[in-house]
Amino acid sequence: MAGVDDPREHLRATFDAAAELYQAARPEYPLELYDALIEAAALGAGDRLLEVGCASGKATLPLARRGVRITCVEMGTALAAAARRALGTFSDVQVVECAFEAWEPALVEAFDLVFAATAWHWIDPSIRYERAWQLLRPGGHLAFWSATHVFPEKGDPFFVEIQEVYEEIGEGLPAGAIWTRPGELADSRDEIEGSELFENVLVREFDWKVVYDADSYLRLLDTFSNHIAMQPRQRERLYSEIRRRLAQRSDGRLGRHWGAVLHVARRTDRQAVS
Repeated sequence: MAGVDDPREHLRATFDAAAELYQAARPEYPLELYDALIEAAALGAGDRLLEVGCASGKATLPLARRGVRITCVEMGTALAAAARRALGTFSDVQVVECAFEAWEPALVEAFDLVFAATAWHWIDPSIRYERAWQLLRPGGHLAFWSATHVFPEKGDPFFVEIQEVYEEIGEGLPAGAIWTRPGELADSRDEIEGSELFENVLVREFDWKVVYDADSYLRLLDTFSNHIAMQPRQRERLYSEIRRRLAQRSDGRLGRHWGAVLHVARRTDRQAVS
């Protein structure tokens, strides 16, 4: 399990500082993604779902509206509270404040689906598949996806142009960084199959565009772990330059393209390695 000095743990915890912003600032996932998930996992009303790292409930709401029962496990105190507020009208949704790696369910009944939206990569890679396998019923499914920035060939040049400011403040891209285009996102099929705990892996990519003004874009940046972790002087310089450059545009807006790779896999009958 990840140790207390693991930088991944520190960055994971920073999301709690953005709890109030997360629900409003983060993009909605495409409805087509949920349709594909429900079809691949053969979900129906009343099925039991476990969400790993629900944050403020961004991905929980669309599924809760489909009539499934959801237990959400969220390690952040403020994020768990935000999720309870957002999901308070759904009696079949429960939010538990705990790390997924340490959580023990109160009920013996296994889950039909374990899923994570932009959270799976934060879970300790040495145990995450085994842990999901243990919590699923025979024939149950694991699903995860992440929303990430993609760069179409004729996309907004703002993001290339602003890199000089990131470089100036010491937060530039690493050498060899790739500007990934829609349809070119890496997937985790090999990792899933390599666990030998899941099979029949479905991989499907979705992309969409969101238009932001300066205020809404800076609110979005305030939910990203690397921006939260910046020194105040770095963030002030970057944000002031973003405002200045957008103010020079006739509409004051930028267009950011998002991509998400949905993975859905069925639990095998193999025994999880203890």
